[in-house]
Amino acid sequence: MSAVTTLTEDQLALAEVTLDFAQEQLAPNAVAWDQDKHFPVDVIRRAALLGLGGIYVREEHGGCGLIRADGVLVFETLATGCPSIAGYLSIHNMVAWMIDRYGDHAQRLRWLPGLCSAETLGSYCLTEPGAGSDAAALRTRAERDGAQYVLTGVKQFISGAGASDVYIVLARTGGIGSGGISAFVVERGDQGVSFGANERKMGWNAQPTRQVVLDGVRLSADRLLGAEGEGFRIAMHGLNGGRLGIAACSLGGARSALDRSLTHLADREAFGARLIDAQALQFRLADMATELAAARALVRQAAGALDGGDPQAAQLCAMAKRFATDTGFSVADRALQLHGGYGYLSEYGIEKIVRDLRVHRILEGTNEIMNVIVARGLTEHLR
Repeated sequence: MSAVTTLTEDQLALAEVTLDFAQEQLAPNAVAWDQDKHFPVDVIRRAALLGLGGIYVREEHGGCGLIRADGVLVFETLATGCPSIAGYLSIHNMVAWMIDRYGDHAQRLRWLPGLCSAETLGSYCLTEPGAGSDAAALRTRAERDGAQYVLTGVKQFISGAGASDVYIVLARTGGIGSGGISAFVVERGDQGVSFGANERKMGWNAQPTRQVVLDGVRLSADRLLGAEGEGFRIAMHGLNGGRLGIAACSLGGARSALDRSLTHLADREAFGARLIDAQALQFRLADMATELAAARALVRQAAGALDGGDPQAAQLCAMAKRFATDTGFSVADRALQLHGGYGYLSEYGIEKIVRDLRVHRILEGTNEIMNVIVARGLTEHLR
């Protein structure tokens, strides 16, 4: 169901390789990983052999140097195999891009080779127990002590926490508001770093989600990413790309659910006829396909805007994230309904897709916050 007519030959080849990986390495294991709460690090490292550990990292720093238009194609395709693993890889690549974009030469040399090979896994630490949608209200502090910073605080809902090796942590180095926030690179083995229990979740069970606890973590000044006070800007720039990745993952999960529905309805009969031949069901499928095509077009438009430095890129990324994640979940839910009772059984994999895609409407900024971003862009000239 993917619209491929606007893709280049290189993108078509990229999609083909990624689809082979998703169908061979992810799809056959997705239900078992979900049920066992297994994080398949070995498979993630196999993905990195294809260049999927450093998608946006520049080639001279060990990455593939791809653009966002390529990335959304990769993540949509990966998510047809498993939205949970595709979602984690989106976050991992956001971390790698932030270090490549905002790190100095020594920081790139230190962390990018491992991130690009996935020998080192990355996580992003912005949300706190009392600071989710209002990210600028975070309370984790980084106090300057001579040539060091001392970090104290708790980060909540961190994907990959405990398994990841490198964490980009946003902490307050100055006063209230976004201007007092800085970004740091924290390693799992740093003294004072610990993790909460693996959260029991509705979906995304194939990757761990834990608190990251920072108890007087001492970091040398070379762990500061960018300059003091630039952390919020760095975080928001990272999230523009992260939102596109999650939007694309929603498209891929829903695309898989739609494809499975076509097969199921073609194989099932009721009242002496195939279900696929019932016009009412055909209309449902047509609606689902149309909505996915519209969402995909918006995601690709936003990716092009981000690649091109469009001043409206942040607004378009918010639109794409909101629309694609709402649409993806809705399509997957309707696919479950089309499967009848079979859709509710775990072995068919549809209910897993529904559970996985539900969280996409919350993470990387809730869809309500996406509407705030869009509305601000619309009304800014009226203030």
